[in-house]
Amino acid sequence: MPELSRFYNIAIKMIYSDNEQHHKPHFHVYYAEYTASVGIDGELLAGSLPVKQLKLVQAWAAIHEDELYIAWNKAVRNEPFGKIEPLR
Repeated sequence: MPELSRFYNIAIKMIYSDNEQHHKPHFHVYYAEYTASVGIDGELLAGSLPVKQLKLVQAWAAIHEDELYIAWNKAVRNEPFGKIEPLR
């Protein structure tokens, strides 16, 4: 599962051909013992995250929405996608 970004010990990843499970463009978030699937629109689709980290992820997703959709479209076609800048 390629990593899109990493910030504040939060890893953001996207899986190739992953358009069946949630039927919505999304990415996967890993923080400590927490895992979650989050829609590109910021909706928590599965799993859980502490509130603070979820808000950071949602803010990051809002800032990088266009880049996330580009990565998603490549991922569902099994094409490589690049990294996205972390929060600073």
